[in-house]
Amino acid sequence: MLPKLKKILYATGLGAGAPYVFRYALSLAQQYDAKIRIIHGREPLSSTAQNMADLYMFKETAEEVFERASKEAEDIIFKNLEALCNKELCNDPQGRQRVDEIVVAKLPPKQAILEEAEKCGADIIVMGSHRHSALADAMLGTTTLKVLHSSTVPVFVVRIPEGYHEESA
Repeated sequence: MLPKLKKILYATGLGAGAPYVFRYALSLAQQYDAKIRIIHGREPLSSTAQNMADLYMFKETAEEVFERASKEAEDIIFKNLEALCNKELCNDPQGRQRVDEIVVAKLPPKQAILEEAEKCGADIIVMGSHRHSALADAMLGTTTLKVLHSSTVPVFVVRIPEGYHEESA
C-alpha cells in the first residue's frame, strides 16, 4: 500500500538552503495534494546570557527588554517565512493555499519540530542537511540527525549542495 501524504511538516532554520529544501516540500505537496505546515524553532535565551543581563539591569527591565526583542525576532522570522512562501508559490495555481500554517516556536529546533509533527499529525517531515565534519556531528549532533533518530514519522532529508546559497526572499 502506498503512503498517503496529506500533511507535510517543513522544518527550516532559514539558512542559505531554505528555498532549495522548500521546493522539495512543495513538490511533495503538489504530487499528493497535501498541505504544508512550516515550523521554525528558535533557541530560548541561554542561562548565561540571562545571568549577564541580570548583572547589568534590573530584573524587570531585563525581562521587558528580552520580551520585546523576542517578539521583534519572531515577527522578522515570520515575515521571512511569508516572503519565502510568496516567492516560491507564485507560479503554483493553488499557491498559498498549500501552506496551512507558519509556526515560529520559542523552543529548541529539535523539540519544536517533533512537537509540531505530533500536534499537526504530520505524515512526513521535510528538512535540509548540509555537510558537517564527523567531529562536529559526534560532538554536537545536528538538528536533522536528532530529528531523524527521534521522529515517529518518516523524515525526508534534502542534502543541500556544498556551497549552495540562495536568499530566502
